[in-house]
Amino acid sequence: MSAPETPSPRPTASDLGPPSSSESFDLVLLGSGLGVYTLARAFHEEYGVVATVLTKVGIEPMRRSVTCEVIELGGSASDEDLVAAAVELARERGGVRPQLLLANADSLVQLMSDHREQLEPHFVMPILEADVLERLSDKAEFARLCTDHGVATPRTEVIDLGTPRDADWQPPRTELPFPVVMKAARTADMAGVRFEGKKKVWFLETPQELDDLVRAIAAAGYAGRLVVQELIPGDDTAEGSITAYTDAAGRVTLLCSARVLLGEHTPDALGRPAAMITLPFDDALDQARRLLEATGYRGYANFDVKRDPRDGTWKFFEVNPRIGRNNFYVSSAGANVSRFVVADAIEHRLLEPVTEFDEILYSLVPMPLLMRYLRDPALKRWVRTVARRGVRNPWTYPADGSWARRYARIVGLNHERKFLRHYPRPTDSGF
Repeated sequence: MSAPETPSPRPTASDLGPPSSSESFDLVLLGSGLGVYTLARAFHEEYGVVATVLTKVGIEPMRRSVTCEVIELGGSASDEDLVAAAVELARERGGVRPQLLLANADSLVQLMSDHREQLEPHFVMPILEADVLERLSDKAEFARLCTDHGVATPRTEVIDLGTPRDADWQPPRTELPFPVVMKAARTADMAGVRFEGKKKVWFLETPQELDDLVRAIAAAGYAGRLVVQELIPGDDTAEGSITAYTDAAGRVTLLCSARVLLGEHTPDALGRPAAMITLPFDDALDQARRLLEATGYRGYANFDVKRDPRDGTWKFFEVNPRIGRNNFYVSSAGANVSRFVVADAIEHRLLEPVTEFDEILYSLVPMPLLMRYLRDPALKRWVRTVARRGVRNPWTYPADGSWARRYARIVGLNHERKFLRHYPRPTDSGF
């Protein structure tokens, strides 16, 4: 890995400097769910800030949490209603303190970008410029950028369903060996499309399966691009997550990585990590830094990667323009994620890049369930060793009291039911 821009020894998560006062800024979060809850938790834990959460429909843990005040607009509210509510909130506060606006969903980051002209007079918004967001949010374009900048990525082909098709149209043949993986190039383009068998990611074993699925997607009215990629061998434990932050000066100040132990397997959540263990991916971290710096990135980023057993390299699948649903693994490994954005966007202070973290086990699922899916004896021993120091569950914030621990147990039981239904035993491919 290339040397960081800081003197030796390299800074660690404990070298971030003193935190700001909780009175120096207000925090507004768009959206709901685990990723927003843990982001609110990070700010509350570090600064004592109580976030104002604007969402169409909230979740019970956030309504009960000390970390945030939830304003629900209702399920029928539009995206424009969400923007209008944010602007009205800022006007009511009168600009006494900086208003930091963040989101943790691709669609909401896109919403912030699309309405930048309305929001930016009222909020501090450390997000990508529109052109960078457009390029990186498209998985087909992301694969091309990886190739251009020497970042390893699976072999990729693109099927464009936006081009005119006549009655004799046939789905194009792929040159990739089967099985293959297919997904929408832009997740947002698939959001309103309905058809039988819809998933976040498809695992396809034959050319006929690919043809049938492409025809069904086209018939449902999807007019975007589909990305077909070679299947990288290996189950969930070959996957990894990289979380980063790039400041206004274009410096990557945060790079943290974790090996996935178990991913979710319901159709709408396929690929979301359910358990991870922090581990430095030195070669992949260098590639992530190179891509972020080369594209003019700004703000949080989360990469999905997988170790290719054929050559030992990490292959990059996509980058999410947000910190990611499982951001708590970074905070619990010693670097509260809120400190990077506050130093950059509120304090305008340069942080020394941090790439070294504590070894921790992050998990949403009970240990017996996790162990059921780990087949490598050495990996099982490692996980048990780290677990003895404590399993980090994002729902169990001590300040939220005993109800949070009860809720975490309920989430764990729900995961057991879902895994037994959708992924009853581990497979070599993770599908």
